[in-house]
Amino acid sequence: MMSTRAVGLRSAFRQAALGSNSSRSQALRTTLVKRSVQTQSLPPSAAENILNQQRLKRPSSPHFTIYQPQLTWVASIANRVTGVGLSVLLYGYALAYLAAPETFASANVIELIHGLPEVVKYTGKTILAAPFAFHSLNGLRHLAWDSGRFLSLKGAYSTGYAVLGATAITTIGLVLW
Repeated sequence: MMSTRAVGLRSAFRQAALGSNSSRSQALRTTLVKRSVQTQSLPPSAAENILNQQRLKRPSSPHFTIYQPQLTWVASIANRVTGVGLSVLLYGYALAYLAAPETFASANVIELIHGLPEVVKYTGKTILAAPFAFHSLNGLRHLAWDSGRFLSLKGAYSTGYAVLGATAITTIGLVLW
């Protein structure tokens, strides 16, 4: 089904010209060009297919491929990854405990860990302590931002480096405790 529509401001100009003298309205009439655009009615699925094809032709943002890594976005990504990782561990252990409470009881877990070699213990503690320390300290950084502090570029970088340093110290402290 094809139809033709007039596109433009002709009617608006015509209304504005009616209140004026006839020579000006004649000039407006001659300068306005009527253009017609052919439209076609499509079912919703066809319109969606056209939109998807147009989206495929758009360039994607180059982000990681051209921009130099910055502390602010690396810390943001790390904060999300550590949060997800810690959540998966917590919920995984909780579900495992619900499924088999005797197997995952505290006494059994302590006995299992006690029998592991020292290298495995320290590696496991580091793998757990580093994300916990970073996520906790970066959360404090975000609370400072929420209170309106350290929002300048210098403040963001100084608190970012402070979080990294405090994460290293806290991780070592938790591993050696």
